[in-house]
Amino acid sequence: MNFTPAIANSLWFASNLPAAARFRRALNYPAETQAQLLRDYLARSAETEFGRKHGFAGIKNYKDFAARVPLHDYDDLEPWIDRIKRGENSVLTAENVTHLIPTSGSSGAKKLIPFTATLQHEFNHAVGAWTNNLYRRFPSIVFGSAYWSISPAIENSEKSIIPIGFEDDSAYLGGARKRLVDAVMAVPSEMRLVSDMEQFQYLTLLCLLRREDLRLISIWHPSFLSLLLDALPVHWENLLHDIETGNCRHAKGLSPKILSAMKFRPMPHRARQLKNLNWEKPETLWPHLKIISCWGDGHAKLARAEIQRRFPSVFVQPKGLLATECALTIPFFDFYPLAITSHFFEFSDEQGRIFLAHELEKGKMYEVIVTTGGGLWRYRLGDQVEVNELVGKTPSLRFLGRAGNVSDRCGEKLSEAFATQVIQKTIGGKSSIRFALLAPHEEGLDCRYILYIEGDIENGIAERLDNSLCENPHYAWCRKAGQLQPPSIFKIKNNGYESFVARELSRERRLGEIKPTFFSKENDWSKHFCGDFCNGETAHQRATSSVNPA
Repeated sequence: MNFTPAIANSLWFASNLPAAARFRRALNYPAETQAQLLRDYLARSAETEFGRKHGFAGIKNYKDFAARVPLHDYDDLEPWIDRIKRGENSVLTAENVTHLIPTSGSSGAKKLIPFTATLQHEFNHAVGAWTNNLYRRFPSIVFGSAYWSISPAIENSEKSIIPIGFEDDSAYLGGARKRLVDAVMAVPSEMRLVSDMEQFQYLTLLCLLRREDLRLISIWHPSFLSLLLDALPVHWENLLHDIETGNCRHAKGLSPKILSAMKFRPMPHRARQLKNLNWEKPETLWPHLKIISCWGDGHAKLARAEIQRRFPSVFVQPKGLLATECALTIPFFDFYPLAITSHFFEFSDEQGRIFLAHELEKGKMYEVIVTTGGGLWRYRLGDQVEVNELVGKTPSLRFLGRAGNVSDRCGEKLSEAFATQVIQKTIGGKSSIRFALLAPHEEGLDCRYILYIEGDIENGIAERLDNSLCENPHYAWCRKAGQLQPPSIFKIKNNGYESFVARELSRERRLGEIKPTFFSKENDWSKHFCGDFCNGETAHQRATSSVNPA
């Protein structure tokens, strides 16, 4: 038995006990917890350039803070971050900025988020509370390895005194915690250096199949795991041979650093085990697997159902909301309470009114505003959430979509949150739908919306889609005026999500920051999917020049 995972997991659990206990206590005291966080931020940053400009030393309470510090988008903070890039100190925070972390917004423009030791601690508070809750619910995961999805390395040519990006994802945790996570990884972080997708899939499967003790899988979009499993029959015999002999059919194409990290050795006993198992039933390959953590809201709900079908006895847990900028929610039993001990949060409703965490109402939608130890002050995160429950006195939040993702070609003003509701209503809960994306399509003077869909579809889906979209009065008016043509259906043959990810990666996005979505305001998706328009639906719809918006 390999005792390394058990020791590392036990040390991780013990190190996070204080953060987990503090989080559980804070759930009943959100107002007090958040007020103390704000006082600490202001006190530490009073003598920074930003703090002096906004009079932090004279701020006595939240009312003063809101009056002196305006809400910010990234463009507002970018001049301050440019100063940090040039090596200036004490700009947004009093402590040193250790890294600038690249991410993308809904516009696709690169953003650089300041990362500090305090922000690292804030992420640790959230991740520690989540994983400790998992250990309490499933104690046996302490005794095995884990697979944490790895974001591929990206080259950066931008000039900066401050390092841009981390070498690997576990660096977010820092120090001893990074070493503990690395000790239980079934797939080493060096896998990020493999750029060829076939090699990446093969090597990942090779590492995973070698680990009979696999207890936890943490990925981003659930389709990532489905695509890995789909590659099993293609490589099965080669994988078994390499596991038995300790070789690797891709070894000649790998760098010494990657080969050293793989630690290949003959495992004939494991190979014999696998030969007697069925790759069509992946639960049998990893008999000790307890948890699969993945995105589960919005667009990811369909792919999550597919993962649950493949692993019927494994707990498939939707992830909390974790962004490059901050940790927003934490999976906690069956709810997703705000990461109340990590950052200071505010929320804006549709009328632009600002609320604090303890003032949110169940069933209401809000846009998230966050202040962090990394130097983001009253920052519009761009995520729209809905309060679905209270945990103690702290709101539990469900992700709806990106507030900035709005398509307005003709005045229709379609938002991601609304489009998500429409698509879920249109396709229902059909498990055969593997991927769906609504996006505008312009060809000459013709403008319409297209539903790109992979899976079995029913007759009349385009008409139902049009009727549901017309619940938005702006869209209905554009349809009645003839500015928008009836929507069409594009049937994707295969690899819908894979094609979606490939396009996003080509725009310099990291795998972990490509959020699942039912909606895009980009125009040319038909060039990126393999498939064709459903002619019957299109002809039927084009016969109808307008619909009654009522």
